[in-house]
Amino acid sequence: MEIPEFTCLCPMTGQPDFAMLTLDYVADRLCVELKSLKLYVWSFRDEGAFHEAVTNRILDDLVRATRPRYLRVEMKFNVRGGIHTSVIAEHVKRGFRKP
Repeated sequence: MEIPEFTCLCPMTGQPDFAMLTLDYVADRLCVELKSLKLYVWSFRDEGAFHEAVTNRILDDLVRATRPRYLRVEMKFNVRGGIHTSVIAEHVKRGFRKP
């Protein structure tokens, strides 16, 4: 899944951060429902978050909610201060071979 309009706020300046959020996952018994995912992603719009922290939080929340076999969260943030940031976090369920 690709979510090109992820936004949160810089916790230091309060300025908006924009990112492309990509989720690659292999479901187990539960799956991600798209409308719920959209509302969850929107919840970050007014929240201050460092890039690495928000990526790990999304991974942790989705793993807790869906217990997938595999989940990879990648966030490609737009340039801030002349630096492009890309953060990746992964979860692999014990005994599952990563795709």
